[in-house]
Amino acid sequence: MFLQQLVNGLTLGSLYAVLAIGLTLVFGVLNIINMAHGGIFMIGAFVGLFMVTIFNVNIFVALIVAMAVGAILGYLLEFVALRPLRKKKVSHLAPLISTIGVSIFIESLALLLWGPQTRSFPPDYIGGLIDFGAFKISMVQIIGLGVSILLMVILNVVIKKTKIGKAIRAVSMSTETAALLGINPTMIISVTVMIASALGAAAGVLVGLSFNAIEPTMGVIIGFKGLAVLILGGLGNITGAMVGGFILGVAEVFSVAYGASTFRDAVAFGLIILLLFWRPQGLFGSKDKGGRP
Repeated sequence: MFLQQLVNGLTLGSLYAVLAIGLTLVFGVLNIINMAHGGIFMIGAFVGLFMVTIFNVNIFVALIVAMAVGAILGYLLEFVALRPLRKKKVSHLAPLISTIGVSIFIESLALLLWGPQTRSFPPDYIGGLIDFGAFKISMVQIIGLGVSILLMVILNVVIKKTKIGKAIRAVSMSTETAALLGINPTMIISVTVMIASALGAAAGVLVGLSFNAIEPTMGVIIGFKGLAVLILGGLGNITGAMVGGFILGVAEVFSVAYGASTFRDAVAFGLIILLLFWRPQGLFGSKDKGGRP
């Protein structure tokens, strides 16, 4: 029983980790919380669903297309809602409110286009359970866990080993210094938001497949959970977002298994409250940098 719940928690946590990494990237570079991330997450889920049901592609092709759409939405978000405010050097609250407005717009547009009803992937995509004796795992869980870990590994390699990753880290430390070194901060910020949004869209497909429930408001509560993971791991810390995602997933699953399902969504925010008393900067954050690495 314990091992089964642990496996379920880790698979769920991997999805939260992918979602939270997108929020972490944007915060690390722009020092703002992107509240539109949940809306892009939801659009990604719908794109994946339509690719599967209308164009009859496999889930991996649908995932790639959803990530491409998410990247495009990320560029539009940065170009329309963030860049003009950044040029005017307004308060940090202005971009936050701007992303909230974008989130509401995306959700309203989705309700207008697709209605409020819940949609789901075809039954043949759900698959059966594979029995390992001590625990059982479905193909959906294997796909979700495998793709999530792959995306996290690729992102780590990009951030730590590539030129674009080094530029992202430089801009996150100081846009002025980065510009003096010949880096184009505007381009790097756009790329960062695009990568973050692509990850958010990927998380949308994987969560939609795992829970088999896709609807226009699904990005709201999941967006808050992503924020919970962001704070739990440490603001702007990618490693913290990964670990925080797994912690939240395991905590949620065990709270349902050994408690009541009604407390599932409250677990994330309960963890935040406890953590803020014990370690306000997050698990991997540092006191002098507000949680950032």
